Amino acid sequence: MEPHHPATADGPSAPEHPAAHPKAPAPCGRWARFAPGLAACAVAAAAALSVAPFLTGVSPLLLAILLGVAGRNLLGVPASWAAGVQVSAKKLLRTGIVLLGLQLSLSEILGLGAGTLLVAVASVGITFAATLWTGRLLGIEPSQRLLIASGFSICGAAAVAATESATEAEEKDVVTAIGLVVLFGTLMIPLVPFLGTTLGMPQEALGLWIGASTHEVAQVVAAGGAVGSAALAVAVAVKLARVLMLAPVIAGIGWHRRRTQAEAGAGKRPPIIPLFVLGFIVAMLLRTAGFLPTQFLDAATWLQTALLTAAMFALGLGVHLRGLATVGGKPVVLALVSTLVILAVSLGGTLLFPPAS
Repeated sequence: MEPHHPATADGPSAPEHPAAHPKAPAPCGRWARFAPGLAACAVAAAAALSVAPFLTGVSPLLLAILLGVAGRNLLGVPASWAAGVQVSAKKLLRTGIVLLGLQLSLSEILGLGAGTLLVAVASVGITFAATLWTGRLLGIEPSQRLLIASGFSICGAAAVAATESATEAEEKDVVTAIGLVVLFGTLMIPLVPFLGTTLGMPQEALGLWIGASTHEVAQVVAAGGAVGSAALAVAVAVKLARVLMLAPVIAGIGWHRRRTQAEAGAGKRPPIIPLFVLGFIVAMLLRTAGFLPTQFLDAATWLQTALLTAAMFALGLGVHLRGLATVGGKPVVLALVSTLVILAVSLGGTLLFPPAS
């Protein structure tokens, strides 16, 4: 008996195997893999945003990263979360930094006066340089030195995250830097007002010292509010002047990496200014133009906080405490030195250029 052959074109064709023409993935199917991780980050952010207002001096960013660390080490992270968590740690983070620019008005910052601006710039520049130099003496890796220097001199966790995007540092180094900036910044909430009051500083001068030295914006608000409304107003304005330094510092890091890779003969070089930093600058210019309604700015501020909170949870999920145990005490020493430097520089500047009462 002869073997059976499929029919020719003149006859009925044999049924095709289902795998011959696989179905193209549905448009929503392409994004389904991101849903579990993004949903987890959203739930954690909502929890942190809800609880933080009841905890004085504790930002939702801190709560979110603690939730992430606890989840990673106590419960583990489902594999289905991986894609969404990565998006949250990268894309949502950079979007939040762009929206951070909407809090900055160049006209308001310039209105602080030359002396106050000089204090803010000197606090950032000297602390940044001193931290890098000390970290080199301690033998700390360049990427971790940059992360700690940015976080302690500019604006805490957001600066650490922005630097990570520009340097491609390891995740454990990022979380270590954020943990240190949160720890030391929290300690400064009662410390700086106590020292300023002991020194007999007027509210405005103490507000300048708080804004020029304290790491996180939320920590500045807590410390300034503990002193009084006059101190709080100056502290927040000076802190935002420090946040403004984020763009040139990240651009400088990008330029340095680009030059270094060119000398090493590397193929693809990073941009001098990352796209999200350009977005930050554009957002700042839009705020300065003054035509954005207050309701929009309020909503953008809330969204910025929510996005950064979700991103911090995602970063926390990447922290394995056993791995952090190998970090050692050197980063802690560097964080302490950086904190002492910014306290000393900002205090000296405040005494030299006291704000008008």
